[in-house]
Amino acid sequence: MKHSFSILLVGVGGFLGSVMRYLVALAFAPADAGFPFATMTVNIAGSFLIGFISELAVSTSMVSPEARLLLVTGFCGGFTTFSAYMYEDASLVREGQLLYAGMYLAGSIIGGFAALYSGTLAAKPWT
Repeated sequence: MKHSFSILLVGVGGFLGSVMRYLVALAFAPADAGFPFATMTVNIAGSFLIGFISELAVSTSMVSPEARLLLVTGFCGGFTTFSAYMYEDASLVREGQLLYAGMYLAGSIIGGFAALYSGTLAAKPWT
């Protein structure tokens, strides 16, 4: 696979993932209660997708290397936002919202890991 094609796949996937991330943020905007529910949801969903797609890619021939670049590196890379997650958690700490900061940190990490593992298990019937 040529590098320029790989870059195109990652770019297209990243574009789509970023747009989806923005749509999730818009969907959660009416319920904004000072807690970053949209980012936490995206992190958990993205972790599930990465686990599911990666397991299929490693254990079957259902996901080609090109599709993996498009979906895992591109889409999930554009969709998940752990840099925003860290920034938002630090903001909660700076604002003295230690309970929310702890909930956000624990919820994203534990939920993301559980979703990743669930994605791997959900892919098992196809392996």
